[in-house]
Amino acid sequence: MKVERLFNHLGYYRVAPVQNLEELLTLVEYGCEPFDLVVINASLAAGTLDLHVFFLDNCQVCHALIFNDQPAQPAPIPFCVKQTIHVSPQALPDLVCIQHLMSSIDPSMPTRHRLSVQYPQIVG
Repeated sequence: MKVERLFNHLGYYRVAPVQNLEELLTLVEYGCEPFDLVVINASLAAGTLDLHVFFLDNCQVCHALIFNDQPAQPAPIPFCVKQTIHVSPQALPDLVCIQHLMSSIDPSMPTRHRLSVQYPQIVG
């Protein structure tokens, strides 16, 4: 919910939160349109799925942010891959991290969000 609120603060409201890896895989597999961005905690897939390989090999995901992960040795990237994978060791992405990510993904992001960042008060 905290990550969703950070995206809302930047003007992004089409967020589909999932509770587990199975829900994510179902959404990606049966989605009608590709996802612009998937933000996932690496611990959801720990030991079950190599997220880096999954996102690089999946045309239904344009960009991915894997947080709570240690950057690994980069896997070889196939020539035709258009996806971008961002890795963050942070336990939870903060507003600055998401703002930086979105400014590289969405050039139409409102300029006011790029220039002055104010942290929202998140309670709970």
